[in-house]
Amino acid sequence: MAQTNGGCSLALIFIIVLLLAKANIDVCKRGDVTVKPSRVISLGSAVNISCSLKPEQGCSQYPSVNRLILYKFDRQIHFLHGYSLSSQVTGLPLGTTLFLCKLACSKNKEFRICGAEISVGVVPEQPQNLSCIQKGEHGTVTCIWDRGRDTHLYTAYTLQLTGPKNFTWQRQCNDHYCDHLDLGINLTPELPESSYTAKVTATNSLGNASSIPSTFTFLDIVRPLPPWDIRIKCVNASVSRCILQWRDEVLVLLNRLRYRPNSSRSWTMVNATNAKGRQDLLDLKPFTEYEFQISSKLHLYKGSWSDWSEPFRTQTPEEEPTGTLDVWYMKQPIDYNRQQISLFWKNMSVSEARGKILHYLVTLQEVAGGKVRMQNITEHTSWTWIIPRTGNWAATVSAANSKGSSPPTRINITDLCEAELLAPRQVSANSEGVDNMMVTWEPPGRAAPAVQEYVVEWREPHSGSDTQPPLNWLRSPPYNVSALISEIPYRVSPNSHSIDSMQPGVTYVLWITALTAAGESPPGNKREFHLQGEDAATLGQAPDRLAHS
Repeated sequence: MAQTNGGCSLALIFIIVLLLAKANIDVCKRGDVTVKPSRVISLGSAVNISCSLKPEQGCSQYPSVNRLILYKFDRQIHFLHGYSLSSQVTGLPLGTTLFLCKLACSKNKEFRICGAEISVGVVPEQPQNLSCIQKGEHGTVTCIWDRGRDTHLYTAYTLQLTGPKNFTWQRQCNDHYCDHLDLGINLTPELPESSYTAKVTATNSLGNASSIPSTFTFLDIVRPLPPWDIRIKCVNASVSRCILQWRDEVLVLLNRLRYRPNSSRSWTMVNATNAKGRQDLLDLKPFTEYEFQISSKLHLYKGSWSDWSEPFRTQTPEEEPTGTLDVWYMKQPIDYNRQQISLFWKNMSVSEARGKILHYLVTLQEVAGGKVRMQNITEHTSWTWIIPRTGNWAATVSAANSKGSSPPTRINITDLCEAELLAPRQVSANSEGVDNMMVTWEPPGRAAPAVQEYVVEWREPHSGSDTQPPLNWLRSPPYNVSALISEIPYRVSPNSHSIDSMQPGVTYVLWITALTAAGESPPGNKREFHLQGEDAATLGQAPDRLAHS
């Protein structure tokens, strides 16, 4: 079987060779076409194209019967009766033009004699801006250059590198658009100050041109690889001193670091000499996602910086909270002896929390005795007690993360009804656009100098459900008599709903409306559906109303 396959392969190759040879013979079997001075000419030059019949290849033995026609592509440009013709052609465009010579023995039939392709181009321009680089201490030398204008001809580029101890190395690029070449050799640091010279020569059929030689040393052209294996270590898990570490190539002398919080667009830059793969960072913020990148250089003045490393992202450790909570309260009498105290507080900002808040510590005590009557830990931002209506009370609230607690915020639980002299006058609220409300008031007359701050409090009307709407408030300095409320509180509407007690095989129609305090929207598009199985449906964009058809 192997011999059969081999024999078939050899026979196939032999047939192909015969066909190619026959095709080559058949192309010009009737005559020849010659081009002078050459089939490759420079732009603006003229050529003489001659066509001649071989013996006994004409239409007749009488020359007047043989009509020779010269075509430029498919357009006739010259004809002559006889055994040969000659024509001078000028004004050929850049590129390749095909000429064909044909024999016409009648008006309706022509025979191909032979053809020629003429290529028009220009001498290569001198390659410009030759520069070389070696990526990494163990990389290879690659050079780039500007080719200049297109020659429109096959042009070879030869890159030659010479160096100490009669070192010579060259490679050729045959790509028509060649503007770079990898020499495939590595320059070593044994003689870092030794000079090397690179030169590129462009050559085609019309001439050649060489670049200005580029001379450089190992330190000039070696661009280090970007640092890798970046990591960070914070001493005692504290952000006060974090050490950034990385790996670099052996000969690296300089590093530059840049880092930023993920939420920022501006970088902090650090330059380091002889860092040896580590740098202390003392200004990082706690509990913050950072992005780090590093670049390297071999010499203070020579060479170029490496590309930036791949981004390294990490979160810094937590620190104990530094801010204090904004706390407010609400009193509600229950009966003659008891009252309900509700405390509320706002979340800390990220910069104040400096970590994930795990819980809040709340205490309540009588001011006179100073003894803590109640203490509780909660993950929520409110807490409610029932206490006697007698006595003066104070509450403290602090926030805790994994590293510690914030300074407690103390607030005195006073009876606001007894502070009538401090009550602001002429309080009013008016809408400001769609999302804002402006609250204005007048100072409390002669008691105005005693005002330390105003607290504007608001909440949604009670809808009659068991849960009270959340309380909102903001603080305003004593010199202000207005406040803009831009948080208009609202409940996020659900976008899914489970519908039970639906029967398989029954067609249902559903639609959706939206309801706010301002009214109900028109119904949305109606949609028919039915269940395939016996389970109830859980539908996205759930309906508020369901009709059974």
